Amino acid sequence: MYRHILIASDGSNLAGKGLDAGLALAAALQARATLVTVSDPWQDVMAADPSAMALTGELREERRRQKEAEAQAVFEDARKRAQAAGVALETVYVPERLPDEAILETADRCGADLVVMASHGHRGLRKLLLGSQTQAVVSRGHLPVLVVR
Repeated sequence: MYRHILIASDGSNLAGKGLDAGLALAAALQARATLVTVSDPWQDVMAADPSAMALTGELREERRRQKEAEAQAVFEDARKRAQAAGVALETVYVPERLPDEAILETADRCGADLVVMASHGHRGLRKLLLGSQTQAVVSRGHLPVLVVR
């Protein structure tokens, strides 16, 4: 049935449920599993202020380091869960991209035939204002998507 499952996670508790469901399915189907986590693009809030350019660069670099460390923490937790489930897990970090685009591109690039993700993640109120990343993956993608609540 499914041979390669892409699991999307932002490290939230709900995304952890999606990770567990994806790993359980991969174990049951003896499928490959890849975990992807994405950091949102940098929003240059001080672009109109030339005197803020140096500060913006420093802030951007600090944010990049922070987001990469967060991704590594997500991967470390995921590897432990995968090992417990008996599943070999590949990991992909996509920095500074819109999550739905990065998830769909990663699914295509790695040859996934199913995407597993939680119904929502860290976005909270912003999710309501901008639309759900999960909904965007479901509506824009061509692969089946298992949504975990």
